[in-house]
Parts: sequence; C-alpha cells; structure tokens
Amino acid sequence: QVQLVESGGGSVQAGGSLRLSCAASGRTLSSYTMGWFRQAPEKEREFVAAITWGGGTTYYADSVKGRFTISRDNAKNTVYLQMNSLKPEDTAVYYCATQASKFSVGVRPHEYAYWGQGTQVTVSS
Repeated sequence: QVQLVESGGGSVQAGGSLRLSCAASGRTLSSYTMGWFRQAPEKEREFVAAITWGGGTTYYADSVKGRFTISRDNAKNTVYLQMNSLKPEDTAVYYCATQASKFSVGVRPHEYAYWGQGTQVTVSS
C-alpha cells in the first residue's frame, strides 16, 4: 500500500517562506515522477510543480515559477517544495502525488495514482 504524507504547512505572512515535505512508504519513488498540486476553496485542484524520477527535469506552473522549487531525495524517499515570496493567492491545501507509471511525465491530476492527505498553507496579507 502506497502512502504519501505531507508536512510543513502552516500560516505565514505575505513574502514569507515555507518548505513542504512529502514522505513515501510502500513504493520506492526513484522510478516515478512526483508532483505537487494545490486546491483552494471552491476551486479545481491545480498543478504546482513536478520533478522527474532522477530529479533531472522540473516543471512549474507559471504562477509559481521563480518562487517555488521542487526537489527530491530518493535515498530518503522524500520530495520537497520550497516556497518563497508567498502571496495570499498561494493559500490552499497542498497535495503531493506520484505518477501511476514508471518513467512517465505529466502535469495533469489524472496521471497521478497516489495522493497524500494534504497540508494547509495559509498566506495572510
């Protein structure tokens, strides 16, 4: 059974930083693209960032490019999302997810098979 557990969410003021972590069990992540998504109240879940299995390629939504950095430590089976220069519009529940297939790449939610429970990020102005 694959389990993903996010941590590191919280409340910060605009301009602040947070680092999210996603620890996996039940699956070795080193063959899978990992992604971060977020969902604000009454909005669709949206792509934030993704990183390929070896960490060599990253993808970002335009809204977070230059402010967020996704990384991974396959030895620890963990993926991270460093969020800097946070804005109130970044407020959402953040989810990590792992792709369904090995060595595949995608940014759409339906391409991801396993999801964490989410961690709340709240940015105040």
